[in-house]
Amino acid sequence: MLDDGRIASGETSRTTAHLVNALDDRYFNLEKLHGERGARLAAESHTAAINRIEAIVAGENIDCDFERLDGYLFSPPEEPSDIIERELAAAHRAGLSEVERVERAPMGSFDTGPCLRFPRQAQFHPLKYVAALAAAIEKRGGQIFNGTHAEEFKDGSQASVKTSHGVVSADAIVVATNTPVNDRVTIHTKQAAYRTYVIGMRVQTGAVTKALFWDTPDPYHYVRLQHADGHDILIVGGEDHKTGQAEDSEERFSRLADWTRVRFPLAEGVEFRWSGQVMEPVDSLAFIGRNPGNKRVFVVTGDSGNGMTHGTIGGILITDLILGRKNEWEKLYDPSRISLRATKEFASENLNAVAQFVDYATGGEVDQVREIPVGEGAIIRHGLTKKAVYRDPHGKLHECSAVCPHLGCLVDWNSTERTWDCPCHGSRFDPFGNVLNGPANTGLEVPNIEAA
Repeated sequence: MLDDGRIASGETSRTTAHLVNALDDRYFNLEKLHGERGARLAAESHTAAINRIEAIVAGENIDCDFERLDGYLFSPPEEPSDIIERELAAAHRAGLSEVERVERAPMGSFDTGPCLRFPRQAQFHPLKYVAALAAAIEKRGGQIFNGTHAEEFKDGSQASVKTSHGVVSADAIVVATNTPVNDRVTIHTKQAAYRTYVIGMRVQTGAVTKALFWDTPDPYHYVRLQHADGHDILIVGGEDHKTGQAEDSEERFSRLADWTRVRFPLAEGVEFRWSGQVMEPVDSLAFIGRNPGNKRVFVVTGDSGNGMTHGTIGGILITDLILGRKNEWEKLYDPSRISLRATKEFASENLNAVAQFVDYATGGEVDQVREIPVGEGAIIRHGLTKKAVYRDPHGKLHECSAVCPHLGCLVDWNSTERTWDCPCHGSRFDPFGNVLNGPANTGLEVPNIEAA
């Protein structure tokens, strides 16, 4: 296994680790896009993923706080009144016969009204789990190379990966990098990158019912509980927006806290906060399988906030594909699929990406570098080009090209994460221009001082 950084140092470290077959794109919507059988296979595969994680935890004796618990889906008054009933019927058609309508979710004094109870969902500590998986791989003779950047991928009779330390040949390559870094266009026109925000608020142990909670708006909210030393942490997420297309992170964190206090009035101060990146496919299902046009290169992407279960589905499905075994999920998750029923969403997302190129015609965010505060970045126009300029905590300026090396969009400064984010396809870079997230696989161009 080749890892650009430390194990789980990317988006895995930012997941809230809901393990669910209660999918946030709703089963009645999956039926519309993929048919009743497709919705059934989606439910089946996510259920199988939770079961597989549970079996691995038991088999490897992993101490990662894994536990089964109920999940509750509720709808606020402003949502269509029939959404709960529609989802109940669709979930039953998808084979989730134990899902039931209850009069309210167990959220203390807050009355959710009628909602759905999804039994046998799960949660765990993702970093403890992944660390144990890595140890199990090495114990069985597998090799993990950290700090190894994969630069080029080649398909063929013998696949290979060119890395920062040499070339690796293999019978099969799996690109599991949140969004693929092995191609420039194909998959990236069929999914979009979103930032999602999370806070952790302190509550007294036992004050909140241990369960998973979700509401139905877009963007929706998601809630779970994590035990800490002497108290619990209520983990609440939501307030999503397209990556690089909003500059109000502080307001979004505040809205999350306000939303939480209304529904969980016993919640105390915010002790943690972070954001993560989720890839949203235009037809609501992940892309897992052979990379379009390849025989030996496979991808796992489009997790839509369900990375822990999708990653496990990927492990099951791609193993079958490599070994030539039949798997009923293959067609459903095929990265080459064209979903005609999602044409409107496909057009909307790609028009949105194209619209970002208008930034080439605008001025800079500031006129002079002296206007950039310590610890912040800004885009400055320099003749016909734009520069991404960061002032570090010591006051030193660091300049990069503002052009994303993926497809040429102009990046934006993310003051919360201290990153440069591409609003077209979600590539992200640290303050100095080093690549953090694909689809870009190289950093922002840095001017050659000696040549200048």
